Parts: sequence; C-alpha cells; structure tokens
Amino acid sequence: MTRFVNKVVIVTGAGGGIGSAISRRFAEEGAFVVVTDVNGEAASEVSSDIARSGGSAAAIAADISKGADCHDLIGQVHGRWRRIDVLVNNAGINRRGNLLALSDDDWHTTFAVNLHSMFHLCRAAIPHMIEAGGGAIVNTASQWGLHPAPNHIAYNTSKAAVAAFTQNLARDYAPQKIRVNAVCPGEIHTPMLEAGVKRSGRTIADLDRLVPFGRIGKPEEVAALVAFLASDEAAFMCGSLVEITGAQAVA
Repeated sequence: MTRFVNKVVIVTGAGGGIGSAISRRFAEEGAFVVVTDVNGEAASEVSSDIARSGGSAAAIAADISKGADCHDLIGQVHGRWRRIDVLVNNAGINRRGNLLALSDDDWHTTFAVNLHSMFHLCRAAIPHMIEAGGGAIVNTASQWGLHPAPNHIAYNTSKAAVAAFTQNLARDYAPQKIRVNAVCPGEIHTPMLEAGVKRSGRTIADLDRLVPFGRIGKPEEVAALVAFLASDEAAFMCGSLVEITGAQAVA
C-alpha cells in the first residue's frame, strides 16, 4: 500500500518495540518518517534500518518529558520538511507499583512522558495542521487505561488521561479536519514486556494462555492499526479509542 506517499510522519518512542514497528509500517507505505526517541542511538538504528529497506526516514533525539524539547522537535520537523501530516504520540513508560510503593518521581515522570508530552507536541503541531487544511494524530493509550490492572496506578491513570485527552482534542479540532484517535493495546510482545515478565517469574507462554485468541499481540499488529487510523480509509474516525487485545480481559 502507498497510503502515505509524500506525507511526513512523526513517531515518538520510536526506538522501542511498538514505536519501531509503527515507524517501519509508515515507511513501507511511502511516508517520510521522523523517528524520535530519548535514546538517540536507538532512533538512529531504526532510521538506518528503514533506509536499508528502501524507505525514507530521519532520526531526531528528543526528551519529550520536557516541554521545550517537544516544541523544538516540532519546530525542527516543520522547519526542515515544511509539513507535518501525521503525529503518532507513542512514547510511554511504566513505573509499576501501588500508591504506597511509588515515589514522587515515579508519579511525575510517568505523567511527564505519557501525558504532558502529548499536550506540548499537539499544541506545537496543530497550528501547522490547521494551516495545511488538516492532519491526523494517533495516541497510544492502553487497555489498562480503560480497565485498570492492579499495582500499576501511575501507568493506568496516565493512560486513562490519554484516552480523555484524545477525545477532547478530537472534538475540539474535528472542525479543522484534524482527526485524533487512540489505540489501546493489551499485552504486546515487546522488550519492555519481556523485562516485566522476567521480573515476575512468568513466561510469555503464561501470558499467551490468558488470551482467548491464543497468544499475546505483536508490535506489527498495533502498527497496522495505527496506520489505518492515520489513513484516509479512516476518514470518519475521530475521537475513537480502539482496543487491540485478542479479546483478553485485563491481566
């Protein structure tokens, strides 16, 4: 498919499992992808991999937990490529624990990365999208933001806020033809998930057995959904929170 030829797409958290898959999917469909991550080396690896596969990308290191970095990122992209067609707010962290187990830093950093970054990035990008006549924003929320799992209060609450932010933004800017939607993944097989499984003493097979579909999800499956939501095929989808869970209840 070539749904994103001549489009400029920004993907945050693009050095991770889901973010790298999203970046590759957009590049495969013809987009120029701005691969951004706080880990500049990881972003460069993804960008180079896209180039080796015949796609177009550039890596920009940015700490989006800082508002100034968010505005600088959008300014760099629009200044160099003169357009921003799609913004994928994918970056996220998961500080585990119940309320009494969390530090102040756990709470504030979770919200800085998972929610406040979206506020700053969208506030910087939306004026360019309005000027261009429209655009698409896809946020990564979580199944746990809709149906909280135990002992993840910071993550769950931040992702619930992402869901609310998505729907508010959609209703405010739909008249300007800016479509805002969110994906809400369940368990997806990423390096972050593998690390959590290892700490818990469980295995991927244990997680697979909890999913009615028979297995946990793949990053490429989330990437396909993100690309659909950003494409013209989803032209009437705005303010949607789309779960991708294999029919799994909360783990």
